[in-house]
Amino acid sequence: MIEDVYKNCVAMVKSEEKLSQYIKNQYDQFTPPTLKQEKGDVNASGTIADISSPDSLPDYERPAPRKIDEYIRAELPYLSKRATNNTWTPETLSAVDAAIFWGYFVTQIPGGLIAAAYPANKLFGAAIASSCILNLIIPAVYQKPDVLIVVKVMQGLVEGVTYPACHGIMRHWAPPLERSRLATLAFSGCYAGVMFSMPISGELIEHFGPLAPFYFYGVMGIFWYVSWLWLVFEKPTYHTCIDIKELAFIENSLGTAQQHYVTPTLTNTPWKSFFTSLPCYAIFVANFCRSWNFYLLVLFQASYFQDSFHSGMTENALLGALPHLLMTGIVPTGGILADRLRKKGILTTTQVRKLFNCGGFGMEATFFLIMAYSHTITQGMTALSIGVGFSGFAISGFNVNHLDIAPRYASILMGMSNGIGTIAGAIVPYVVHLIVKHKKKEEWRIVFIISALVHYSGIIFYGLFASGELQEWADPKFEEEKQWNQMNEAMPIKKPPPQNGLVQRQSSNASNYGSVETPLPPRPPRPPSLTSQTFSQETTTESQPEAPMVPAGNPFRSSSNPFRQEPVQPTAQDQYLHGSITDRTY
Repeated sequence: MIEDVYKNCVAMVKSEEKLSQYIKNQYDQFTPPTLKQEKGDVNASGTIADISSPDSLPDYERPAPRKIDEYIRAELPYLSKRATNNTWTPETLSAVDAAIFWGYFVTQIPGGLIAAAYPANKLFGAAIASSCILNLIIPAVYQKPDVLIVVKVMQGLVEGVTYPACHGIMRHWAPPLERSRLATLAFSGCYAGVMFSMPISGELIEHFGPLAPFYFYGVMGIFWYVSWLWLVFEKPTYHTCIDIKELAFIENSLGTAQQHYVTPTLTNTPWKSFFTSLPCYAIFVANFCRSWNFYLLVLFQASYFQDSFHSGMTENALLGALPHLLMTGIVPTGGILADRLRKKGILTTTQVRKLFNCGGFGMEATFFLIMAYSHTITQGMTALSIGVGFSGFAISGFNVNHLDIAPRYASILMGMSNGIGTIAGAIVPYVVHLIVKHKKKEEWRIVFIISALVHYSGIIFYGLFASGELQEWADPKFEEEKQWNQMNEAMPIKKPPPQNGLVQRQSSNASNYGSVETPLPPRPPRPPSLTSQTFSQETTTESQPEAPMVPAGNPFRSSSNPFRQEPVQPTAQDQYLHGSITDRTY
C-alpha cells in the first residue's frame, strides 16, 4: 500500500517536472536577452547592467506575440520580451495626440486671410501635399516623442488652412442656390475618408506592421496632389474646357461683385462687425458644439464600447466605420434637399439653415441619451449610428452659412469658426479623463449626457440668432456708399447727387459768400462733325475736349468766333522731298 502511494507520488513529481519543462520550452518569456540582442550597458561579467526603468530596456526586434502574451501588461515590458517595445507613458501619448490641434488652431484665421488674397485652390493642394510629406516622416521619428510632437504640430499648421481654403474655392464656383449641394458634397469626403481608412488601416497593420498606414496614405496623397493640379482651377474663367453656358450661369448668378471685389486684408476686414454680429456668433457656437461631439467620437468611441461592453479591437474598427458610412450618404443628400427647398420657394434661406442645423443637432443629442442608457452593444451602436447619421443634415446648416451671410469673407469666417471648434477638441480629452477614472459604464453615461446638453444649448442659440441673408457690412454696395461719408460714419450715409443734373454751387464772391449761384445754362450743341466725304479723302479729325461753359455776356460765345472752330488735321505729307522719286536714296 505504501509502495503504491510512493510510486504514485514519484509519478506525479515526474509528470510535474515534464509539464514544467514543457511550459518552459513553449513559453520562454523570462529568458533574458543575450549580448547579441542587447544594445545597452554590459558589466565586466557579461551580464546586463542594472535596469532601473523600462526606458533602459534593449530595443531589439521582438518575436510575434503568442496567446499567453495577451495576459501580460504592456506597461511592464520587462515581464516578456514579446510584450512590447513601446514605453510611452499616458502623458506622452496624450501630448502626441493633441500636438496636431496646437498647430491646427494657430493657422485658422491666417489661413482665411491667405485664401482670400491668393488662389485658394493652390493653397488647399499645397497644404494636403505638405501634410502627406510629413506623414512619410513620422515612421522615421516615431521612437523619439519630442521630435514626433514637432512633426505633428507642423502637420496641424499646414492642415489648418484646408477648411478656409475650401470656402475660398466655393466663393468663386458655387452659385447661391447650389451652395449647400456643392459644399456638402465636398465635406462628405471627410467622413468617407474615415469610413475607408478604418478597415484599410487594420489590414495594413495586420500584414505589414503598424507603420504601413503612414507610408500608404502619404504616397496616395502625393498622387492626389498631382491630379489636383491638373484638374482644379481657381475660377471658372480660368478653366480651359468649361462649357460656355455653365460659365455664363455661374458668373451671372454670382454677379459682378464677386468678380471685381476688393481682396480682404488684415486692415480692411470688418473685424468689429464680425464680433458684433449675432449671426456670426451663431455659426461659432454651432461649430463648437459639433466639434465637441465629433472629437469625442473620433478619440473615445472605441474606448467607450470596450469599457462598457468589453468589445474587441477588430469589432470596434468594423462597427466604428458604420456611423461614418451613414454620414457619407446623408451629408450630400441634405445639401440637395436644402437647395431644392430654397429653389422652389418653400422655405427661405434662414429657415432652411435653422431647420437643418437644429434638426440634425436635436436628433443626435436625443440618440446620445439613448446610447448612454443602452444595455447591449447592439443597442449602443444602433443609437450611435442613427444619431451621427442625422447630424449630417447639420452640415447643410452652420457649415454653409458663411457663404450666405458674407461670401466676401467666407474663408475668414470659416477659419474663425473652425478655430473655435478646435478649442472644443482640446477640451474634450480633459473632460473625459476627469470623469472616466475607473472605466465604468456609469462614468461614460455622464460623458454622453454632457455631450447631449452641449448640443441642446447649440440648438437654442442657433435657432434664435442665425440668419441666411447677406449682412449689411458684407455687401459691396455698403462699402461703396461708405466712401461718401468717411469723415463722420455716425451720420447717415449721403449718396452722391445724380451726375446728369444741374449742380448748384456756393458763390465764391466775398460780398455774398454762402449764397447759391444761379445754375449755369445748358451747353450749346457742338458743330456738326466731319462728313463721310472728308473721311473718304483720308483726312482725319483729332478729337478735342469739349469747350468749357461760357457766360452769356462773353463775346467769345458767338458762333462767329474763330476760336470755337475745331481745327482739322491736314493731310499727311512728306516734308523731306528732294528731287524726283528716282533721285531719292532713302
